[in-house]
Amino acid sequence: METGLARKTVLITGAASGIGFATARAFAREGTQLALIDRDKAKLAERAGELRTYGHRVITAAADVSNAEGATRAVNAILAEIPEGPDVLVNNVGFAAPKAFMDITDDEWEMSFHINFMAALRMTRALLPTMRKRPGAAIVNNASDLGRQPEAIPADYAAMKAALLSLTKSLARAEAPAIRINAVAPGPIWTPFWTNPGGFADSLSAVHQMPPRQAVEHEMKLRQLPLARMGEPEEVANVIVFLASPLASFVTGSVWGIDGGSIRSLI
Repeated sequence: METGLARKTVLITGAASGIGFATARAFAREGTQLALIDRDKAKLAERAGELRTYGHRVITAAADVSNAEGATRAVNAILAEIPEGPDVLVNNVGFAAPKAFMDITDDEWEMSFHINFMAALRMTRALLPTMRKRPGAAIVNNASDLGRQPEAIPADYAAMKAALLSLTKSLARAEAPAIRINAVAPGPIWTPFWTNPGGFADSLSAVHQMPPRQAVEHEMKLRQLPLARMGEPEEVANVIVFLASPLASFVTGSVWGIDGGSIRSLI
């Protein structure tokens, strides 16, 4: 299917792994120019090299966009290379540690706030002036099914993703008709977010007192997931590409679940 994205410029945060990298690769296949941001400089350079094999320009900025200084530095570096700004912004950065509510410290709440909410807010605010001038511009925020249907753990992550969904709705109204702004709400997706040492799978292992893979499968049973499996990053990336493309030209202010059926409400 022709998406109409060829020769567009797409900026993705958290682009060196997981959903971010899968999304960058999906856009590269559509013939886009890429601007990639990640705090892991070495991994970002490696991924950029892989993506350049598709034959399109890839520029990078190594920065931690969860703080104001890092976000500003990243945006300035990207705009120095592409002064016209991106046609598409994918706010992908996120992090969660599955701790019980009483175990989450004030510092951890604040960290979650900056990574899971303020990073997207700052990137959007910095790029809106240029994106308003780009015909057909689009923003896609990577939220979570937990933002719509919270579980007991992790309460901080769910709260911040709910805030991100609210911001998506507000901005979609404020920036229409020039910019379409939507969100994806992935369910459990098998990425380094889960699999890295010390990641979500290991944390669930500690919570449920089971080996990591068994703990993840137990968590899926607790969630009564209809498709009974973890999702793949590419399955999220495909929806992000669609929402960013002219194929979704009458879609704004929406939340698209890629969650294996985890959301049980009608709305």
